[in-house]
Amino acid sequence: MTSISDENGAGHPLLEATGLTKIFGSLKACDGIDLTIGTGEIHALLGENGAGKSTLVKMLFGALQPTSGEIGWKGKAVAVANPAMARSLGIGMVFQHFSLFDALTAAENIALSLDEKTDLNTIAAKARDIGRTYGLPVDPDALVGDLSVGERQRIEIIRCLLQNPDLIILDEPTSVLTPQEADLLFVTLERLKSEGKSILYISHRLEEVRRLCDRATVLRHGKVVGQCDPRQETAGSLARMMVGSDIHVIERRPNAAPATQSALIEVNGLSQKPRGPFSVSLHDIRLAVNPGEILGIAGVAGNGQGELFEAISGEVLQERPDIVRIRGRDTGRSGISARRRLGAAFVPEERLGHGAVPNMSLTDNLLLSRYATDGKVFLGGGLLRLLQQSSLALAAKRIVAQMDVRKSAENPDASALSGGNLQKFLIGRELDRNPAVLVVNQPTWGVDAGAAAHIRQALVDLARSGSAVIVISQDLDELFEISDRIAAMVHGRLSQSVPIEAMNMERVGLMMGGADTASAHASTGAA
Repeated sequence: MTSISDENGAGHPLLEATGLTKIFGSLKACDGIDLTIGTGEIHALLGENGAGKSTLVKMLFGALQPTSGEIGWKGKAVAVANPAMARSLGIGMVFQHFSLFDALTAAENIALSLDEKTDLNTIAAKARDIGRTYGLPVDPDALVGDLSVGERQRIEIIRCLLQNPDLIILDEPTSVLTPQEADLLFVTLERLKSEGKSILYISHRLEEVRRLCDRATVLRHGKVVGQCDPRQETAGSLARMMVGSDIHVIERRPNAAPATQSALIEVNGLSQKPRGPFSVSLHDIRLAVNPGEILGIAGVAGNGQGELFEAISGEVLQERPDIVRIRGRDTGRSGISARRRLGAAFVPEERLGHGAVPNMSLTDNLLLSRYATDGKVFLGGGLLRLLQQSSLALAAKRIVAQMDVRKSAENPDASALSGGNLQKFLIGRELDRNPAVLVVNQPTWGVDAGAAAHIRQALVDLARSGSAVIVISQDLDELFEISDRIAAMVHGRLSQSVPIEAMNMERVGLMMGGADTASAHASTGAA
């Protein structure tokens, strides 16, 4: 490789990318990108879903090879052949989609990522030490499959820090964290910066970018369209740089549904034992959502939100049919398909593996979720088979157009989409049915500002059309923007819901801390 500096790289940036280009078939995902990161700098990488951010950082980490361009590291041009070489150089990365094995412990997952063989007890001890040092508590002996998304992210960050990198690439690190957890992460990142570490920070949460980052590079359609000091910008001006126009403001029309109508979704005294050694038990949960309204459910990760979603969706059946009621029907003993046939729809927290099969096409994933409700259209043989393929293709095109899903092929595998674009497709897949009941867990996780506004408006519009919507989210700004009432999950209990007019950040923080769960537990009425 050609040297571009002295041996130690003195006086040069830590990393310098010049003209980085990546072409997939006819798609130019990255087009001549220049990027410079200094030592001890937190540098934001901003852009819409599909702007080229993930492709760029995968090239920097060696997971993809550039079609053209050059990467300079500590003053020398390098070819980052693979992630192992990136780690040996001092580049670490925490991906948006976690690369953890559910059946292994946290320590075992960390061991798999290390390039040198290390005793598990030593790894566990180091993980605990790093967790304590940087405010990232983790149980090394916990099975990953029983951990919340927030806890899994801590494992990813800890195993990155165990490699002692000079540059840490973080892809949407706060997308699954509460504001309190994000604050702790920011303290960790500031400490790393003070120790001379550099951080390339990808996030759609623009206020945290303004708070945390020293510089920002903005991508649009694979090209650099701007660089700035985010502290001198507003969230609005950063968003305009990303999307090229103003962000849609959510319109919340008054609920026109008659107050006398019966609840479309009810949970009556839901109690459930832990399904694994590290899962959360549920205690006497009660809620009811009427036509035309959105119930927002807040909570710190790992307080039973996932278990609640599983119970409402039918992934876990209940002892009594009347524990869950959909449109007046007892469904506690009915599975997902039966609940879908009653007009319910569900979007889980984890996109790949839960919401979609990674190596199946978009149309096949659409078929998996719709065969129970649209079987006459989507299933059959002979001529019906041809009609099935045509109907699926038309439905997929309709969803792609309505949700502005950006993709590199006509019918790609789910794993080929960026996280935000896959999320838009999964939300659109359920909205396309115009369901009477929609339950969605983390609707805008890892989604850019423009797409998040689109999704939130679609949820509001669905509710105002007469449907009942439950939104489980760790994004409090999101809940305040779209909810009619907010409740909070804490230690497997659901607080009383509070009308949005009477809610503020301080009150929801107290609810998330457990201040209201005692009264909710004692109540016999719906939340």
